[in-house]
Amino acid sequence: MSTEAAGAAATEQPLDERVNNRSQKPDSDAFRAFMAANWAPSAQELPARDDVADFAAGRRRAISMQFPKERLVIPAGALKVRSNDTDYRYRPHSAFAHLTGLGVDHEPDAVLVFEPTDDGEGDDGGQHRATLYFRPLAGRDTEQFYADARAGEFWIGARPTLAEFAARLGVATAHLDELEAAITKNVGDPAIGGTSIRLVRKVDDNIDALVDTARYNTAQDPQEADLAALDALDAKLTETLSELRLIKDDWEIEQMQIAVAATAAGFEEIIKSLPRAITHHRGERVVEGAFFAHAREEGNELGYDTIAAAGNNATTLHWTRNTGQVTPGELILVDAGVEADSLYTADITRTLPVNGTYSEVQRKVYQAVLDAADAAFAVAVPGRKFRGVHTAAMEVLADRLQDWGLLPVPAEVALSAEGQHHRRWMPHGTSHHLGLDVHDCAQAKRELYLDGIITEGMVFTIEPGLYFKNEDLAIPAEYRGIGVRIEDDILITADGPVNLSEALPRTPDEVESWMAGIYGANGPTS
Repeated sequence: MSTEAAGAAATEQPLDERVNNRSQKPDSDAFRAFMAANWAPSAQELPARDDVADFAAGRRRAISMQFPKERLVIPAGALKVRSNDTDYRYRPHSAFAHLTGLGVDHEPDAVLVFEPTDDGEGDDGGQHRATLYFRPLAGRDTEQFYADARAGEFWIGARPTLAEFAARLGVATAHLDELEAAITKNVGDPAIGGTSIRLVRKVDDNIDALVDTARYNTAQDPQEADLAALDALDAKLTETLSELRLIKDDWEIEQMQIAVAATAAGFEEIIKSLPRAITHHRGERVVEGAFFAHAREEGNELGYDTIAAAGNNATTLHWTRNTGQVTPGELILVDAGVEADSLYTADITRTLPVNGTYSEVQRKVYQAVLDAADAAFAVAVPGRKFRGVHTAAMEVLADRLQDWGLLPVPAEVALSAEGQHHRRWMPHGTSHHLGLDVHDCAQAKRELYLDGIITEGMVFTIEPGLYFKNEDLAIPAEYRGIGVRIEDDILITADGPVNLSEALPRTPDEVESWMAGIYGANGPTS
């Protein structure tokens, strides 16, 4: 290598630094000194305890009692790159949010660690002391203040101090720099005095690697370490955390009511957007955008990607491209939910006639779906099995499909395990639990979910549908291109189900009247 080439190689900028070339950060000593001086002091008064703090403490105690003498590690998760040096909007893992009470006031890379204690010495009478590890606010005399685009106050705004989070959440806090020692200390076989770890995996790759390394390094014979058994420990923690959310506490129910109310108001904005959507070559995007703007104004985010499916697109269950036209005379199925600042989300679907009036066949299909939903409501009572909600809806739909001459067999044959012909037009489940995740409690055991008993405090959806594709030659042409789903969010009380989304019209007459009140006398323009 020539001297010139060697010199160039020595001074070449490392690849991982080039991403910051655009910022042109000044680095003179004079600049550093000037940036560190003459800032007003930060607020010294600690914030009040959050309303959620006592509820979150109860959740932590419930988990603690399930895993005595074991260290539990629940990461919030890291930022995820969307494109080059820009990240997706951050959202912590739901288990972390549930156990801390943190919603949008979060910390990327934070980790909640449950450290086992002697009996009776844990938090709130539990078996552990919990500590929230995170990266606190950097001082304004540090380079991070103005130079760190992911964490610096100059770039992303003020972040909480350790003391502030401790005051708000009622949980001990520590700097993220102390996390590695907290996780790895004394890891090993409990039979010989070590501490077993359980981890919520696939949330933060760095934490996964840290725990795996600690387990491997402390195994008596690393080559014979039972990795499958260790993975099972982690899976059991994830399962238990998911099952903890099957029953909502009073604070969670309040957050669900907030999310549902915001979503219901968003459907008003959807109807207001339809006249413009009709004129746009991607009218579904107009509808999607109207709801998204409302979700960002009134909540944190969308709870999931909005489905704004017009015409035949409504027969694609998870149509989120939303690139289609919106045409008078067709239906538009909108499945949408606002995620509140607490991260709890609603999940509501309405199927609307674009011109404000259902055709005869559209009304017939809609009424069948509504009747199926009402049948599901009737059995969604404490003491009944959760899977019975789906069964009740399917019985109604199979009967209607038989009445219309669409089933190739009698309804009772279709409803049998060996039949299921009706599922050609209703292939999904009728209900799922709802909360921090739109499909909440998804890691719960079957016997507590599908085969579980409906219990006071549960929140779930009821959402039957019928989907007749344009390409479906098994049905008469009059049905093709019609997709209908009606979805409501249900709270189970001692007296039965309460429809949290009852403010949104459900019957065909109510929907038409609702839309007329928004459209005015002339209806939408085409």
